[in-house]
Amino acid sequence: MTTILITDDDPNIHQLLSIYLENEGFQVLSAFHGEEAMQVIQKEEVDLVILDTMMPKMDGYTACMKIREIRNMPIIFLTAKSENLDVIQGLTIGADDYMTKPFQPLELVARVKSQLRRYHSLQGSTTKTSSEELVFDNLVINRKTHQVERMGQKIELTRREFAILELLARNHGIVFSIEEIYEKVWKETFINNENTVMVHIRNIRAKLEDQPKKPKYIHTIWGVGYKFQSE
Repeated sequence: MTTILITDDDPNIHQLLSIYLENEGFQVLSAFHGEEAMQVIQKEEVDLVILDTMMPKMDGYTACMKIREIRNMPIIFLTAKSENLDVIQGLTIGADDYMTKPFQPLELVARVKSQLRRYHSLQGSTTKTSSEELVFDNLVINRKTHQVERMGQKIELTRREFAILELLARNHGIVFSIEEIYEKVWKETFINNENTVMVHIRNIRAKLEDQPKKPKYIHTIWGVGYKFQSE
């Protein structure tokens, strides 16, 4: 089920939007300021955020910038201001759309659906495998230059770490045992080298994942091995 996070300090906004969004089949989560929104996003799988600009503790502009550091889902601003500079500021720091209060709930629902269609369409078009690059949403693995970027930021991996990541990503969804990883990357016969592979996997996760203990890319299949699965 697609999950929408409403972040606004007005309980009436939550009640109104929840009715309309739930009637369209969406799951709705609530936060009443930016700090609470960040806590929800770090714990839950959120597909789109509706974000008020003026809130206590953390305003919408700050929350938007912090969300963009860790997630790439659509963000729609709600603002009581209609001046062009406020709209431009919101779009510049990472918002995808905005609506000025007071607003028509049905129009907002339509914009939610539009942003979700656009987001999923872009995901489908950018997830690909080519001769030189493996691209998974915000992660780019360049097989020719041995460079890795995530959300535009370079990730420094050692030669072995890159080889492991490239092996798993190139075989998206396929589980490799520790023995298979070792023999394909080290080009040696596997003899009690479990810790060597596990340490390298741990190092990759520490560099690549927002939450290494809850990995988004390299997943452990207990008793079998590891696989790359972009969520």
